[in-house]
Amino acid sequence: QVQLVESGGGLVQAGGSLRLSCAASGGTFSRYAMGWFRMAPGKEREFVGGISWSGGSTNYADSVKGRFTISRDNAKNTVFLQMNSLKAEDTAVYYCAGKPFAVSDSATGYPYWGQGTQVTVSS
Repeated sequence: QVQLVESGGGLVQAGGSLRLSCAASGGTFSRYAMGWFRMAPGKEREFVGGISWSGGSTNYADSVKGRFTISRDNAKNTVFLQMNSLKAEDTAVYYCAGKPFAVSDSATGYPYWGQGTQVTVSS
């Protein structure tokens, strides 16, 4: 059973940056593709991006492409979400999630989830 814990959220001004971390324990982290999702008030959960088990492949939602970068350190069982040029519409609770095999943009494919970390971007 994999446990995921996000950290790094907070309040930032528009145009600023934040780096979220997601630490994994209880499983073989390097076997899992990892995704980042977010949920804003009154909206459905949205795929932000994902990274393959090796870190060799990433993909992103159009809304964050060019601004957000996902990376991972399998030696430290951690995946990162670097967020630059933040906008007010990026305000949400951000979740990391893990799944075997390939990255998916569907939340239903991920059996393992963190508790979420709040990101608030002030305009």
